Formats: sequence, structure tokens, C-alpha cells
Amino acid sequence: MHIRATAIICAVRPHGEHGAVVRVMMRDHGLMGGYVQGARGRSLRPILIPGNRVMIGLSARTAAQLPSASVELIHSYGPLMGEPLAAAALNWVTVLTAYALPEAHPYPRLYDMVEAVLAAIEAAPAARGWAAALVRYELMLLAELGFGLDLSRCAVTGGRDDLRWVSPKSGCAVSSAAGADYAAKLLVLPPFVREGVHVNSWEAILAGLTLTGHFLERRIFTDDRRDILATRTRMVDRLAHAAR
Repeated sequence: MHIRATAIICAVRPHGEHGAVVRVMMRDHGLMGGYVQGARGRSLRPILIPGNRVMIGLSARTAAQLPSASVELIHSYGPLMGEPLAAAALNWVTVLTAYALPEAHPYPRLYDMVEAVLAAIEAAPAARGWAAALVRYELMLLAELGFGLDLSRCAVTGGRDDLRWVSPKSGCAVSSAAGADYAAKLLVLPPFVREGVHVNSWEAILAGLTLTGHFLERRIFTDDRRDILATRTRMVDRLAHAAR
């Protein structure tokens, strides 16, 4: 196997005295891991930061062998590591990608969305400028893995108007009238998660994060992987604090 491609670093795990196993996401090859020799040295540490975009070379003699990896920096998000909210978001996006996606399965739409979210985190002057993009990424990831929410019409009436809630069990939208008697048991559907609608409040963003968080926990991070959501909880807590 010989691969050379642009990649996003998603996870770095120390391996041996000087090296590390690095997991990256590539547009055409999906999520893959490789061993980087000297990863903990002075020259490579600034490159091997989750979120960084790199040119990676992966090579292995057999399919069962962990590939050897070489990396060249294309774009660094290292400067954002000193900003608590941005750093928390970068950490969660890469952790989510690294642990939710199956190995070596290409998800080009998700790759493009990860790049867009990371760029938004870097460019936006405040968290409100990128938090909605993060919600949309989580929704897309659920859909790409076969757990998409049906937000196009009311599960009860079939209507497409005045959709206000989501069933926490089925993931289907519910209209304001149909869900009026069950509001306490339903999840809020913020208008911005549907195409063509802009974010208008922190309340809507936090409701969107509550919505996606429920289904990530219910359908992706179950049992032994549930502790990974602690990374997301810390990020959401910081966003809630910023919204006050």
C-alpha cells in the first residue's frame, strides 16, 4: 500500500519511546492510521496537532501491517490552542471524527464539512460564528452513518410547516400542534438545522447541540465509548457560559 494525500489529523497516540500512531482523515481514503517515527521530537510536535491539515504519505508491505507515515504541514491550527473555546471545538471535531467513523471508508462530504468547520473556527471572531456549523456537521455525520434524522415533515400529520420538535426515540420531526401535549418529552428543533435558515440566537444553537448530542449518545457513543462524550460536554459547557 502506498498513499500520498492531503489529510486532517484527528488523533495522536504515543507509541514507543519516540513515535506515535497518528489517525488521519483523507477525502478519498477515509480514516486511516500510521506510525510516525520521531513524532515526539521538536520538529514534528507542532505538526502533529489534531485539526492540522497535512500532506501524508502512508506505506505498508501488507494490508495487516500498520503503515509507516510521513507528514508535511500544509496548514496549522496550533495558534488556536491558546483560545479555550476554539481549542475545545477543535478537540471535539477531531475526537468525534476519529472515533465515530469506520476505518478506511471514504466520506468525501464529511471530509469537506470538517474542513469547513475548522476554517470557520479559525475565521470567526466569536464562537457564535462557528457553533452552528458544528451542529450541522454532527447532523451530517449521523446521516452518513445511517442514523439521519427525518426533519422534513411531521411524523404525526405528514405536514411540512411549523415543525417545532423532534421525537427523541424516532428522530422524526413533530409539528407545533401535534406535539403540544407532549412538549416536555420532545426535543426542540431549531429552525437553523433545516437548509436555508440562518441562526438567530444562542438559544437556538444550544438547542441544536442538545438535539445532536442526544442522538450521538443514543446511536453512536454507546456503552464502552460513552466516556468520549465528556470531551463534548466540556465544549458545550463553555459555549453555554459564553452565551450568558
